[in-house]
Amino acid sequence: QVHVVESGGGLVQAGGSLTLSCAVSGGMFSSYSMGWFRQAPGKEREFVAAIRWDGGRTYYADSAKGRFTISSPNGNTVNLKVNSLKGEGAAIYYCEASPPTTDWSEFNREYDKWGKGNQVTVTS
Repeated sequence: QVHVVESGGGLVQAGGSLTLSCAVSGGMFSSYSMGWFRQAPGKEREFVAAIRWDGGRTYYADSAKGRFTISSPNGNTVNLKVNSLKGEGAAIYYCEASPPTTDWSEFNREYDKWGKGNQVTVTS
């Protein structure tokens, strides 16, 4: 059984930075495209960034370009670094894994494994 666990959230001052981490266990991590999504109160879950399973090409939502960086530093972890965090960045951040050898997607329904989420709160 595959487990996805996010960590690294918490309170962050507006304009600050943080790195969210996602650890995947119990499956073949190298075959999964990985995506980060976020959901703010009263809003739908939205795509933030993704990294493709083969070769590590990365993709970003327009709102994330230039301030968010997705990376996979080792064999079972994917990180999301956020710089210059803004108020609208406050949300629960979810890490999601695709079915094996499947392309990335900006649509949450294309991923079949995800964690419980990690809260990011932005303070002024």
